[in-house]
Amino acid sequence: MSGRGRLAFCAALATLAAACALLPLVDPATWLLQAALLTAVQTGVGAATRRIPLARPVTVLTQVVVSLLLLTAVFAREYALAGFLPGPEAFRYAGTLFEQGVQDVSRYAIPAPLTDGIRLMLVGGVLAIGLLVDLVAVTYRSAAPAGLPLLALYSVAAGLSQGGARWLWFLCAAGGYLLLLLAEGRERLSQWGRVFADRTRPGTAAHQPGSVGGPALAPVRTGRRIGVLALGISLVVPIALPSLSGGLLDDLGTGGGGGGNKGGGTVSAVNPVVALKNSLNQPQNRTALVYSTDGEEDQELYLRIVALDKFDGAQWKPSERRIGEIPDPLPAPRGLAPGVRTSTVRSTIQASDAYAQDWLPMPYPADRVRVSGKWRFEPEGRTLVGYDQQTTRGLSYSVESLRVQPTAEQLRNAPAPPPDLEREYTAVPGSLPDVVPDTARRVTSGAKDDYDRAVLLQDWFASKGGFSYDTEVAAGTGVNAIADFLKQKEGFCVHFSFAMASMARTLGIPARVAVGFTPGTARGDGKMEVGFQDAHAWPELYFEGVGWTRFEPTPTRGTTPPYAQPDAPDSDLDPDEQLPDRSQNDQPSTSPSPSERCTAQQKQADPECGLALPPPGSDKSDAGPPVGALAGFGAAGLTVLALLASPLLLRRRKRARRLRSRGPDAAPDGPEAVLAAWQELIDTGWDFGILPEESATPRTAAARLARIGQLQPAEAEAVQRVALAVEQVLYAPVPRATPAIADEVRRIHAGLRAAAPRGVRLRALLLPPSSVRLLWAATRRATALRTRWTRALTRPRLAK
Repeated sequence: MSGRGRLAFCAALATLAAACALLPLVDPATWLLQAALLTAVQTGVGAATRRIPLARPVTVLTQVVVSLLLLTAVFAREYALAGFLPGPEAFRYAGTLFEQGVQDVSRYAIPAPLTDGIRLMLVGGVLAIGLLVDLVAVTYRSAAPAGLPLLALYSVAAGLSQGGARWLWFLCAAGGYLLLLLAEGRERLSQWGRVFADRTRPGTAAHQPGSVGGPALAPVRTGRRIGVLALGISLVVPIALPSLSGGLLDDLGTGGGGGGNKGGGTVSAVNPVVALKNSLNQPQNRTALVYSTDGEEDQELYLRIVALDKFDGAQWKPSERRIGEIPDPLPAPRGLAPGVRTSTVRSTIQASDAYAQDWLPMPYPADRVRVSGKWRFEPEGRTLVGYDQQTTRGLSYSVESLRVQPTAEQLRNAPAPPPDLEREYTAVPGSLPDVVPDTARRVTSGAKDDYDRAVLLQDWFASKGGFSYDTEVAAGTGVNAIADFLKQKEGFCVHFSFAMASMARTLGIPARVAVGFTPGTARGDGKMEVGFQDAHAWPELYFEGVGWTRFEPTPTRGTTPPYAQPDAPDSDLDPDEQLPDRSQNDQPSTSPSPSERCTAQQKQADPECGLALPPPGSDKSDAGPPVGALAGFGAAGLTVLALLASPLLLRRRKRARRLRSRGPDAAPDGPEAVLAAWQELIDTGWDFGILPEESATPRTAAARLARIGQLQPAEAEAVQRVALAVEQVLYAPVPRATPAIADEVRRIHAGLRAAAPRGVRLRALLLPPSSVRLLWAATRRATALRTRWTRALTRPRLAK
């Protein structure tokens, strides 16, 4: 195979390796075989046209035409001329199929079924990425920029996929890219060698660095080693990053749930609209939560997940905020005055194995939470967020919450909110259509205060405005979504809560949207059962003295709180609004819904079949893996553990050698021992984040180590004594003995460890930065060994 042909093959292989990251998103994965076949044909066409050769633009155009014919033959054969020539009907059908694929992506949970629309998006996308990689790496012979389309393909897949095997897909994508780079390097070196090869001695191997078959392969071997080393580092470093703290890393904790470090971080914005609609549209109301409570009014116990407080005109989403440790008890709710009647409600909640959410459902406002696992507290929304892949799956926890019972009169007489809160929670974008504030003013005309305006808005949506509840309506996220909803007057809880909160803000009432569950359904054993179809969204309006207050504008959903019914008693609910009894068993249902067993024909006949699939891992087969697979995984796991533990073990061995006696005749405090102890002290500071300065004097380095390491006075004095001993060895005619120099270094090490944050301590233990000296030493030894062997091999030839 020629160098250009090898490069084209590696480009196609790199594309398919990056496409493997899409495998967890769709089930089954047969689409990848189809994509591989079409990519192979596309690559072969490119290789053939370059061999003729044709001009570069003609080569690319030929590949585009062939790719289009292939896609037509596979996806629109019945609408094409002769089965593969695309015409207007074929393009129209392909456009319809693509739109269906976009809708399927938004409707189905991961892993989604392989519908024709999704298959077109996957195969067509991989083919397009493959064409870009072939164009850049092979046609224009620049493999490095070809990593950008590969990165785009991998990033889309990694951003959507769930589960703990992302490192495997990264390994595939990175390995394919490195293979492409090595193929390009070999192809360039081979051409360079043919031009400058040594032809003075026929029949002998060329000796120039770029020659083929001789020493020219050394740079290729070096490139392979560098690639393997870089790949290994890229796999190990992300594992160690969660243990780092300080600096920028404290601000990079993200996720659908929580911060990336244990001590804090941020919680990033998510858009729960699609997930909420998928839950409401499930064909079977599978159990999400089961809870018991000592409260008297279960109808008021909404389980709140997250508050959406950021409104950009197109959608509502939570702001990115700081998270931290869970306090006990939680801080008092903002704005709640002592004069408002409250009572404590204790609830015990059990999540099913089918419900995996990284926000913890709790009654609002929670006062104390007892939960195991990796959870953090976001104070503004009073929510608990999981981090490091922590979810609610199978979780059992207890919550003490306040049942706030304000009266209509207290809400009506609420003073003005704080200026900072009012400024943040009444902000609306300039792109908001005028119909939204105009309608809000028209509906609330005649109201005397914010409370009356809130009730008028709620009643207009719930009963007086002619709105109807329909979960089949598209959620909509554009700037005109609310205006369209006000015109069409049909939607589900997302539309009603978003519209009321937006209109309340235009009236100067602080507002946000809460997402969670309605109280659920009572069972015969005294417990409440919450299903996926009980997912709900509702507006929360702020009244000073009461705090964030729930309203219910969605018709036929939830319950209207007593304080929002000015004509009804403040503490009594309608006795006719008792929740039904479904009398189901105690344990949350984990059986798969019928949608998980839909065939392809059933999915086409019934669009509802397959909606809202459970998260990956909710259904597990009883049959275990074969013994051979277990042994292979065990061996791989031990290998990975050995690689991860090697820096720790090698660093400890180096420390022990430096701090022991130099030999039977050497004094334990002699010059060699002092210099070895000083080198160990410098490396210890490096491990704890104090980078060494080779140009600094011993005293300057000692002062710097004590200052940055925040050592106590005793350890700081020990550092100065070690520095003084080093100066004696370096500069004094007769060095003065320094007893117990190794003990001094051990004491300083303990002081640095005690003063360092937890993340720095873990990094110093598991991945000490000074262990890079071992790599440097190995490189020097390898270089010296290669030099000796080269001299030994060339000396007899020179002698001749």
